[in-house]
Amino acid sequence: MNAQKHKVLVIVGDATETVDTLYPFYRLIEGGYQPVVAAPEKRKYQMVLHEVKPGWTITKEWEGYTIDAEIAFKDIKPEEYAGIFFSGGRAPEYIREDGDLLRITRWFWEHEKPMASVCHGVEIPARAGIVKGLRMATVAKCRFDLEVCGGIYVNEPCVIDRHMVSGRTFHDNGHFVGPWIRMLDAACGK
Repeated sequence: MNAQKHKVLVIVGDATETVDTLYPFYRLIEGGYQPVVAAPEKRKYQMVLHEVKPGWTITKEWEGYTIDAEIAFKDIKPEEYAGIFFSGGRAPEYIREDGDLLRITRWFWEHEKPMASVCHGVEIPARAGIVKGLRMATVAKCRFDLEVCGGIYVNEPCVIDRHMVSGRTFHDNGHFVGPWIRMLDAACGK
């Protein structure tokens, strides 16, 4: 481990979407950062693949790869991290109730650190109460979650509002992950 690399949190849980998670994870490494996978507890998590199949009106889910969480939410000292990423999939539906994750999310918002969210990841900042008046992209089925918490839904592949960068689904990774990494670079003086 290179102690000089800035650490960035990647928030996951069981049923985190594989492509939502792994694309930014590896882009962080490519950008010279140390991604730190964080979850409710330090253990292996099962990721999933999500796609709306032709003829389906709802997302189909397949088992994806697994990922090891290096740190539990309760053990995170947010001041040690340069930024945070909220992955999608079904995990945000239940991890958004974790008090430590909400505390961490609010800390990043209040300290204006680079934040990013994709797909269902929006449910975490929404539950943390930081989206009032914030423009964000998310998957259309999470529009209600965002708007009921005071956020503004934008149907675009990359939305940047203050220090939050968001995309709708993993199909937007090539649009919003790069701007978020450039935001991290600016914040870290790279």
